[in-house]
Amino acid sequence: MPPIALLASTWFALASPVVHSDDLANVCHASSSYDLTVASNALIFDRANPAPRRIELHGGSASLDGVALPSNAEAADRLVLFEQDLRALLPKAKAIAANGVDLLVRAMHAEATSLGLGAQTQAQLDARLAARASEIKRRFASSTSTHDWQGDAFDRYAAEISADIVPLVAADLGAQALDAAVSGDLDGAASLRDRAAALDSDELSARLQGHLQALRPQIQALCPSIQRLYELQRGVRDAKGRPLDLFEIDAAR
Repeated sequence: MPPIALLASTWFALASPVVHSDDLANVCHASSSYDLTVASNALIFDRANPAPRRIELHGGSASLDGVALPSNAEAADRLVLFEQDLRALLPKAKAIAANGVDLLVRAMHAEATSLGLGAQTQAQLDARLAARASEIKRRFASSTSTHDWQGDAFDRYAAEISADIVPLVAADLGAQALDAAVSGDLDGAASLRDRAAALDSDELSARLQGHLQALRPQIQALCPSIQRLYELQRGVRDAKGRPLDLFEIDAAR
């Protein structure tokens, strides 16, 4: 996953949470097979399989695939608290994701500076990074569903970011390599070509993601809230006495 794009999944991974492979998304060891949509009047959890495929929570009641869940006073109280707590958690998780975007922008600026780009290219890159940062923060703020950050939609957005930024840097380094080759500095030209090729390397991705580790304490601070959500949902049972498993916490990790 392109580093500047991986934050697009983080806030929902914290708040839903939904399964993600990224290290930071798994700090609280929580996972889910459901996507989450936060509507104005309900929380909607959906998945392809198995049943129940769609669970809606609203005002202390729940429905599983359109069938109302048997309820009592305790279950209703738990569902009300679950919805309130989850909605309260979302802006906190979004704020952490926004902090991550700022971290990545600073890290990518530092990486670009180390490449020795021309002043005009560096200025263009900084402007594009700032624009992308503002855009992704707006998307975080307005997004209400994990569907916004998964599958084809997420891949397209990641591709947009790469297409906007990587060619700019590669073109600058390529021009420098050509100038070096024309002037007879073949070693310098080869070094510049190697630097351009390294833009898509796993090492660069690892370095950039390493900067995000600064977010770990902020994410860990949310883990008690996620644990509380887990305990609230476990106290709600369906008609067969099974707990409402909207997400799981791996206590062994």
